[in-house]
Amino acid sequence: MNFALEWLPQTAFAFVLIFGRVGTMLMLMPAFGENSIPARLRLSFALVFSLVVYPLVVSGIPVMPQSFAGMGALLGHEMAVGFILGGIARMIVMATQTAGSIIAFQMGLSMAMASDPSQPGVQGAIIGNFLTLLGITLIFVTDLHHMVLAAVYDSYTYFPVSAPLMIGDAASAAVDAFSGAFKVGVQMSAPFIIFGLVFYLGLGLLARLMPQLQVFFIAMPANVGIGLILLAVLLISMMGWYLSQFENTLSMLLGSGVT
Repeated sequence: MNFALEWLPQTAFAFVLIFGRVGTMLMLMPAFGENSIPARLRLSFALVFSLVVYPLVVSGIPVMPQSFAGMGALLGHEMAVGFILGGIARMIVMATQTAGSIIAFQMGLSMAMASDPSQPGVQGAIIGNFLTLLGITLIFVTDLHHMVLAAVYDSYTYFPVSAPLMIGDAASAAVDAFSGAFKVGVQMSAPFIIFGLVFYLGLGLLARLMPQLQVFFIAMPANVGIGLILLAVLLISMMGWYLSQFENTLSMLLGSGVT
């Protein structure tokens, strides 16, 4: 009995292309691409998810080129698409670090630094790290991670393997995602900015009226205490803005395509 194995090279080539895009995106996507998750575990999940996606998108995979240069070009194209989409989505988590840095500065805790869970080898404000971890937790609790996986699959609809890279549109989308994350970070920390302006204005007036008293030193515990109370009261609204930005950014990328 003879078995025809001509389908094996094309099948392996198609799977490698799918894994190139899926693996790159999942290594960068929020929630799935966090550095607190071991790289081997992330790649293993990407490998399994590539097997799930394979029968759904294999019809759009071109025929394997005859040269290694052609195969390398297609693989590079897929990894570039994954890097662009994953990198733009990664900018979403900058909102929590921006908000955390502003809040820590207003509360006088800007020197309290810890390792940033979203960026390797980088330290961030401890409040920003808390907000980042809370945001990641809420993504899984609210099932928004399903939207991340759906975005990986939908990328084949809006960015086919045979389509050229849209560098200009990707740059425009990156600018929009970056500005949106910064805007949401400022919105999340806006009450603390107002609190800091009023609090330090009052301390400045008090210091002018009582120059012998070390007003700023004495008022530091009150600044931290009121800031923590304000953080506890506003935390639900702050994370609601963050989750809305997360959903809107993914919808902007894949719900209507990058235009």
